[in-house]
Amino acid sequence: MGYSYFNRDISWLSFNYRVLLESGDISLPIYERIKFLSIHASNLEEFYKIRVAEHRGVIMKKVHSDEDPAEAEKTLEQIKIEVTRQQKEFFRIFNNEILPELANKNIILSMDGKLQPEHREFVKNYFTEEIFPFLQPVMLMKDDVKIFIRDNRLYQVVQLRKKDAKTRCYAIIKIPYAKIPRFIELPRLDGKYYFMFAEDVISANLPHVFVGYTVEGSYNIKISRDADIYIEEEKAGNIVETIKKKIKKRKIGDLSRFVYDRQMPQECLEYVCDTFQIFKEDLIPDNIHLNMEDLIKLPNPSGKELERKPLIPIRIPELDQADWVFPVIQKKDIFLFYPYHTFNYFIRFLMEASTNPRVEEIMVTQYRVAQDSEIITNLINAAKNGKKVTVFVEIKARFDEENNLYTAEMMQHAGIRILYSLPGLKVHAKVALVTEKTVAGKSGKSYAYLSTGNFNEKTARLYSDMAILTSNKKLTKEIYQLFDILKRQEKLIKFDRLLVTQFNMLPELKSFIHREIKHAKSHNKSHIILKMNGLQDPAMIDELYKASEAGVKIDLIIRGICCIVPNQPYSRNIHITRIVDMFLEHSRVWYFYNNGEENVYLTSADWMKRNLYRRIETAFPVLDNGIKQTIISILKIQLNDNVKSCIIDENLNNIPKKKDGSAPVHAQKDIYNLLANN
Repeated sequence: MGYSYFNRDISWLSFNYRVLLESGDISLPIYERIKFLSIHASNLEEFYKIRVAEHRGVIMKKVHSDEDPAEAEKTLEQIKIEVTRQQKEFFRIFNNEILPELANKNIILSMDGKLQPEHREFVKNYFTEEIFPFLQPVMLMKDDVKIFIRDNRLYQVVQLRKKDAKTRCYAIIKIPYAKIPRFIELPRLDGKYYFMFAEDVISANLPHVFVGYTVEGSYNIKISRDADIYIEEEKAGNIVETIKKKIKKRKIGDLSRFVYDRQMPQECLEYVCDTFQIFKEDLIPDNIHLNMEDLIKLPNPSGKELERKPLIPIRIPELDQADWVFPVIQKKDIFLFYPYHTFNYFIRFLMEASTNPRVEEIMVTQYRVAQDSEIITNLINAAKNGKKVTVFVEIKARFDEENNLYTAEMMQHAGIRILYSLPGLKVHAKVALVTEKTVAGKSGKSYAYLSTGNFNEKTARLYSDMAILTSNKKLTKEIYQLFDILKRQEKLIKFDRLLVTQFNMLPELKSFIHREIKHAKSHNKSHIILKMNGLQDPAMIDELYKASEAGVKIDLIIRGICCIVPNQPYSRNIHITRIVDMFLEHSRVWYFYNNGEENVYLTSADWMKRNLYRRIETAFPVLDNGIKQTIISILKIQLNDNVKSCIIDENLNNIPKKKDGSAPVHAQKDIYNLLANN
């Protein structure tokens, strides 16, 4: 019997369902629950823009893929069934749990457009003064000039009848969210706060827009379009100009779904589909209100008690008490775990490098950078201070292409050497290197920052990522070699400590697994723990299946896509844990027991095909024993979590871990306490 694998996209939907389940956790503050509803909707939007669009591209033979069109059609059907199921659960939680709880807190969000008598005049005036000037209603004519429906924008289709006429006609209005908020605050009544969807305010005033017509109904619609950027590397020429052209076309990509209010009459739906050439397979019926990722914008008039209390970042005394960070790093490696620790330590590392007269060169990889980033500011200051600064900018980072181009050009103007994307590969490694000047023939010291996550101060407050500051000569030397690859596309470099895709990562990973198999067959303890965002590559999954068959204990902590099927004869020793909590689990950690030596690697790489075969990724060993033991303790806490973790079963269900009378283990809170007391 051959091995089996979960479908990648259905597995991802299982993860997004786990996000949705978090919105149903009544122990959370109400606005935290609303946040998870918003995340679920936002995740789904991106899923349609990328994954569903790719399957449609395969069917239409517009995308080069190994996927068979018939297989793509089957996957799309499975997706539609699962998304429909989740959307029903979404609105069950929203309507039956979230709205009543908001009402209990004296916050009323109107869902039916019905107004209190005291609000009618306000709504009419608000519409007239704040909304009406920005409306551009257009009559729909099947055979007339086609109107372009923009990606992920909310529109209203209005069903009309001319007075004294028998036939219906239709109009479309784009909701002007650039000019108005999604949620309109109405005057308070009896100590209660009232909010109304902007589209409901418009619906209530449509007779003032279509004078001479009877308004029979209005229905919200939206379209998701293919947002991926496909580049044929060998024909790309100037990669920067190619990316710029592709970005401009993103908003006019092929349709991947048409979402509409399920209350829309069939006649109206057919007219809209005929007008915009929308096919049956594109249709996704939904509730009255769409674009529910905007729930994150719902105002909170009652203060912080309705939100989750933020954790106060843990301080590191050695760094706080030192005048300069570099002497501290010379003495010992420093472990940083965000957002438990503050990201300001890395900002300080760069800031001191930019002003330290001993520093000669700074090299950094950039994948996703925050807007108005202090990181960029410090790199520019370093260049102005005469430092040699090199930044590798991955301008193919999906949805960050434009921001990365902008910051790259800004840095270039400041005198920073910019290296752009490699042909055929994305550079996803998260590394920075600072080197001192050579004095009296003696080479200066080097300092490296190695991380599992992006150099982004905004996401560092939300994403759980690990990093190490080190002056270890073997590591800093190999980081320098990595930048040689990025500068000169050198292919003859040998890595002994770092694992680097396209060079030694896959062979080394397989050898680590085979070593555990050997120990298991010798009746010695064998154990693998892999914490990642995604695990999809069949070749590496097969290695884990073989290890399981040999008796190796394998614990997986996988947040998102996981294509391993547990509870099979060949996977009975594999256990999958998923944690969804206040911070996004983003750090990647690989642990191999190795007969008691315990090898731990931190890495930027998931075991996805894209990471292992189409990117430059790094994994680096944790050499400091104290840091290693801390990370192992963190992994054990996460595996024992029985508050926010689920087990993934053979049907992709998220099964909550049972407490069985044992004390609660809440991983993220317990990790905070571990680090605070370390």
